[in-house]
Amino acid sequence: MNVLVDTSVWSLALRREATGRLSALQQKVVAELSALIDEARACMAGCIRQEVLSGIPSPAQLDRLRNKLAAFEDLPAASLTHVRAARFYNRCRSRGVQGSHIDFLICALADEHRAPVFTLDADFERYASICGIELHRARA
Repeated sequence: MNVLVDTSVWSLALRREATGRLSALQQKVVAELSALIDEARACMAGCIRQEVLSGIPSPAQLDRLRNKLAAFEDLPAASLTHVRAARFYNRCRSRGVQGSHIDFLICALADEHRAPVFTLDADFERYASICGIELHRARA
C-alpha cells in the first residue's frame, strides 16, 4: 500500500541533510521515510511537491531537488477529488475544525487512493477523526 508523505516529513528529512541534528523522534521519522522509500511505498501529491519546492533559494538547488523528487509518484487529483476536498473542508468546519485547502486536498487524495498520510502535522489527527482518513505511524 502506498503512503502519502506530507510536506512536514519531507521537510524534516531534507533539513536533516542540511543540519545533521535531529531528536530521537525526528530520527525515527526519517528512518521510517527511508524504509518507505526502500519499499517503493512513498508517494507524493502535486500540492506537496509544490510546498516542498517552494522557498528553495536558488534555481540550481530547486532543480536538483526537483530531480530527486521526480522518483516519487504523484497521486492524481481529478475534478471529483477537489469536490471531495471541499466536502471534507465543510464537514470539518461544521465541527469547529479548520484547516487549509491543501490539507483537505491531501485528505481527499488519501481517502480516494486509500493511502495513509505520513505527517508530523497534528491537524491531521483532527481531520482523520472527522474524515476517516488513515494516518501512517513510524514503525518501531
